[in-house]
Amino acid sequence: MTTMGDDAMDDKEHLRPARMRIKTTVLMSHGDESHPTDLIDISATGVLLRRPREWNGKAGESWVLDMIFGSDLHIHLEAKVARVSERHIGFAYTRIPEDKQVPLWNLLGGYADILEMWHDE
Repeated sequence: MTTMGDDAMDDKEHLRPARMRIKTTVLMSHGDESHPTDLIDISATGVLLRRPREWNGKAGESWVLDMIFGSDLHIHLEAKVARVSERHIGFAYTRIPEDKQVPLWNLLGGYADILEMWHDE
């Protein structure tokens, strides 16, 4: 039996793939528009980027993301805008080239298999 309080809590708590905080520059491109920005965190299903001031995109748009990690790892993939806030853009991967899948999972290490709790705010 659940109480009303339990239902309210269930509505706000969710599991998501664990986020790995890592700093790097990302070039985000859509048609002839492109913006360099900063990666905030990355997971097995998406990334959170700092929202560029000039960016006027919206949820649902497809973008190409180019991420460079160190001197030997370049990940180029397609992602859809999942959420937008004043300071951040959340992307969900839509296409990871086959030759970039293993390097991405290796980068994530243990984060690729972990789920974490998060709360709607």
